[in-house]
Amino acid sequence: MSRKPELKGRPELRGRAARLAQFLPTGRAQAARTPFVLLVVLLLGGGLIGLLVLNSALSEGAFQLDDLKRETKNLTDEEQALQRDIDAYSAPDALQRRARELGMVPGGDPAFLGPDGKVKGVPSAAASAASAARAPLVLAPEALATATAPPPTAAAGPRSTPSTATPGR
Repeated sequence: MSRKPELKGRPELRGRAARLAQFLPTGRAQAARTPFVLLVVLLLGGGLIGLLVLNSALSEGAFQLDDLKRETKNLTDEEQALQRDIDAYSAPDALQRRARELGMVPGGDPAFLGPDGKVKGVPSAAASAASAARAPLVLAPEALATATAPPPTAAAGPRSTPSTATPGR
């Protein structure tokens, strides 16, 4: 009878035990674990590197968000300053002062045209439109010297103005 050589450290098995022993790993057990351990180490290392990259990207996004918030605040402040300037220039008293500097005078009573072509109202000229019509808008350089000098006044005394009393006051 021929017998299988007995493995070191293992007793000879018979019957059902011998059939089950075929499925037990033999000396190759250490070699079969190495790829699995390498796979686990690579997965863990890749996961850690992925987390590091993700964390860096989130930090960079936070810095960009902070910069954009600061820029938005500066632009909002600038917008508000410009809006204050616009409000100051469009105030009625500022518009009136600028119009007087440009030589404009308040207009008289307006007249309106109806759809049938009839004039409604009585138009009147501006108070100092006659003097404004005679003065040119653009002066020659030689005329500037004479225009800036105040004209001589004949009487320096106080003027008497007619009083218009309102009845009942």
